[in-house]
Amino acid sequence: MKHPEHSTTPTDLAGWQALAGQLTLEGRAYVNGARQWADNGETFACISPVDGRELTQVASCGQADADLAVTAARDAFERGVWSRLAPTRRKAILIRFADLIEAHGDELALLETLDMGKPIAHARSVDVPATARAIRWTAEAIDKVYGELAPTPHNQIGMITREAMGVVAAIVPWNFPMIMASWKIAPALATGNSVILKPSEKSPLTAIRLAALATEAGIPAGVFNVLPGFGHTVGKALALHMDVDCLVFTGSTNVAKQLMIYAGQSNMKRVWLEAGGKSPNIVFADAPDLKKAAAEAASAIAFNQGEVCTAGSRLLVEESIRSEFIGLIREALKTWRPGHPLDPTTTCGAIVDQAQLDRIIEYIGIGQSEGATLVEGGQRVMENTGGLFVQPTVFDGVNNRMRIASEEIFGPVLSVIGFTTAEEAITIANDSIYGLAAAVWTSNLNTAHTVAKALRAGSVWINHYDGGDMTAPFGGFKQSGNGRDKSLHAFDKYTELKATWLVLE
Repeated sequence: MKHPEHSTTPTDLAGWQALAGQLTLEGRAYVNGARQWADNGETFACISPVDGRELTQVASCGQADADLAVTAARDAFERGVWSRLAPTRRKAILIRFADLIEAHGDELALLETLDMGKPIAHARSVDVPATARAIRWTAEAIDKVYGELAPTPHNQIGMITREAMGVVAAIVPWNFPMIMASWKIAPALATGNSVILKPSEKSPLTAIRLAALATEAGIPAGVFNVLPGFGHTVGKALALHMDVDCLVFTGSTNVAKQLMIYAGQSNMKRVWLEAGGKSPNIVFADAPDLKKAAAEAASAIAFNQGEVCTAGSRLLVEESIRSEFIGLIREALKTWRPGHPLDPTTTCGAIVDQAQLDRIIEYIGIGQSEGATLVEGGQRVMENTGGLFVQPTVFDGVNNRMRIASEEIFGPVLSVIGFTTAEEAITIANDSIYGLAAAVWTSNLNTAHTVAKALRAGSVWINHYDGGDMTAPFGGFKQSGNGRDKSLHAFDKYTELKATWLVLE
């Protein structure tokens, strides 16, 4: 594989295009420390949403590849080449892994943009550093997690220790391929497990590259494997595999439900699922800064083309400021216009593939047919580029019975819903099968506290949208799943508690 060598990050479209021309893309799976094509010889085309061109052919893995990867992972685990290393040794190697991710930041950002369409400015400034930060923070924490002693009688000692599960299969989505992968693989590896990563078939390239960097960092063969392919083939094979001990997933609620079934049909493997969202962003009339609230509401639906599980897709606005606030939203969205993803000035990139674009366009039509008022956007644009672009879209006059307010679109489509009291806002916000995230904008501390406490969501932000770092857990309530990524709580997903009881004579 050829990787571009350069000392300065490109600063314009031409520079990034030149760098893209130096890439030789790798599409093979990574198993037991080596690249390989799928056992059945099958591949699929990796198509860039930027311009519709084929980037490369990627291995389409299946049952045989899952068996091979699980065998390699299990063998590495049982031999202890990673699982029995002192936490300080695993820490040092994972920090080296994070360092290599940063050193290859331009290349990884470029792969992410070409593969799934996000703006290069965001891939470089958000995705790459967040990936490295997740791995480094987790590595730094692992040798600071202690076991426990039970409150025993004087002649007994009860020790409670955390032990690695064994083989972890991680299935991650296409919208933040590296970040979502890092949230899974970092704590799984730090606690001593062997990992098999199944990236989305819509964005497999950075996962394949990360595997090689992991080996370069010093992670032993078999400990970190990557199997590209489809959910109904290799994803299903991993979920049903009798020798996979733990399955972690981020993606749609429907797929999450199916994975729970597979776990029950196989070996009752531990399953941790972070699923969909339809997050309410609640703006009271006494918000401390309406322009800031509007700017963040625009970002909450337009960032990453709205392809975000926590996207603030339901905007609840107090009726007394509703008209004014919609005007502020429309003004704020002027800075979120689709453009060429490799142009560093672009804020909205391409939709990941044709199927997702068709879904977004279909929902825009549904919103109009349901009686909502289209006040901004709603059109596909830049078709002459061969890429997949749609305008950020705003509907007013929405209620929770409408599909655009109740169903996850995963695109830049905002539904504005009015309310008159805090109680009504809480009722509307909680009237959803999802409970991933929410935000509250108010100058009243009592309102902020009581509303935030009443919201059935895993993350609630006050007077900002989308916050927190690696020190706080991330996950949802209800059908947003039981996944808890980030923070020390993530270690619990990848370890078993063992009680060792010593009775003294």
